[in-house]
Amino acid sequence: MSTDHRPRIGITLDSEEPGGYSKFPWYALRQNYAQSILNAGGLPLPLPHAPDNVADYLAMLDGLVITGGAFDVDPSLYGADGRHDTVTTKAGRTAFEWAITQAAFDIDMPILGICGGQQLMNVVFGGTLIQHIPDAVPDCLAHEQPNPRDEAGHDVAVHRGSFLHEITGSAALAVNSAHHQAVDHCAPGFTVSSVAADGVIEAIEHRGKRFCLGVQWHPEFAISPGDTAILAAFIQASRVFSEQRQ
Repeated sequence: MSTDHRPRIGITLDSEEPGGYSKFPWYALRQNYAQSILNAGGLPLPLPHAPDNVADYLAMLDGLVITGGAFDVDPSLYGADGRHDTVTTKAGRTAFEWAITQAAFDIDMPILGICGGQQLMNVVFGGTLIQHIPDAVPDCLAHEQPNPRDEAGHDVAVHRGSFLHEITGSAALAVNSAHHQAVDHCAPGFTVSSVAADGVIEAIEHRGKRFCLGVQWHPEFAISPGDTAILAAFIQASRVFSEQRQ
């Protein structure tokens, strides 16, 4: 297979109830999710929510991106005692993303979790979440940044020796920030690879897999060279996965 082969990358969609774009339920995906995959050398394939067809999807995919969105993982799924007033959920989307994330992990398919995708990944594999950062982290940063999302909101520290550090070659990255939740207890088998100055976890990874990385920011906006490097490494891992499964 040629080195310019475009691996097929599944991208999870958001779902919305009737109103706005359509009078009927509709899917949504920001264009730069797909464009960033194209720019990095992949072929983006949006994934409608069909848990019963996860095996069919994975048979045609080489990598998986779990996207973010303006919703939260149901706290009951990680054993929380209560539910913060700010929490909103999308049960159908979460069920699909849970199923396809677990199945992709089981076959060592490259997985990139972005923002809420990182949070979902952490919960799937046994971790927990902070339900609302301002109520849990004293003197926290503005993780829902007031400036536009295509600008940096704050810096994060990247742990030396981590896979993320290996990819980016940097001990610090300027990132955008659009979340009110974050990883609390990291899932077993995963390690923390980046934190913000207030201690909020910004990236997790599983070193036992070829590529299993979650980042709390949005690398599809290409805020820094580190973002581009993350996507390039993900596409390369997906390309290798594709070649090895032939």
